Amino acid sequence: MGLIKLTEGFSLIAEGEHTFKVDEVVYKEEFGKLEVKLLAENGQKHTERYSLMKADGSVNEGASNAFSYFAKTCMNDYTLTDIDPQKLVGKYIKASVYHDEVPSNKDPNKTLKFAHLENMEVCSGVESNTKYDLDDILG
Repeated sequence: MGLIKLTEGFSLIAEGEHTFKVDEVVYKEEFGKLEVKLLAENGQKHTERYSLMKADGSVNEGASNAFSYFAKTCMNDYTLTDIDPQKLVGKYIKASVYHDEVPSNKDPNKTLKFAHLENMEVCSGVESNTKYDLDDILG
């Protein structure tokens, strides 16, 4: 009988500065939903989600502004006026991770913790002293 390797489970990326490579982008244009899947230099994964459209079909300006800044920083081009989100794949970004703890809407006695990115900077790749080589991980 074969053995199945067990993991330590899910863990949030630690607070602090990290370098991320855009691994995958999933855009559901009909619904205005965008997911940018990132891989950190330590091998952990993080997903940034943007709801670019409100329920009534209008533009969600807050999410649009946040994604615009993210995309322009990844591309190192602050003059961009539009982008095919697939062009972000393979780009790097440096950002600070912070955790936000909120009460659970299912159980008021529990809290949930989420990781968020802030202070994004242009980045051309990972430093050579990192634990993982993202290009080797992603192929």
